[in-house]
Amino acid sequence: MNFSQNTYDPLESIIFEGGLRIVGVHCYPDLDLVVYILNNKKVLQGKISPWKLLSQATPEQLDNYELIGGGVGVHWPDVDEDLSLKGLLREELVRTAQPS
Repeated sequence: MNFSQNTYDPLESIIFEGGLRIVGVHCYPDLDLVVYILNNKKVLQGKISPWKLLSQATPEQLDNYELIGGGVGVHWPDVDEDLSLKGLLREELVRTAQPS
């Protein structure tokens, strides 16, 4: 058994082997919308409301974010909330796979 090889799940392979990263975040609380800009020029979007701490944050707190892990996650220090790129990709897959 070779323990030196990384065993990533498919989403982790896209992130860690493919180099996918978050490069920007834009929050629109009045629209219940957060937009994540990726380094491959794609955009992920989601609602703010499922995240209790983010949904209670002010616009200024939402604008104060840090990319963590070189862009594999987002941290909002004012409300102590973290979201991972893997989780965002998983949500996107579930959303697109659900029947209309």
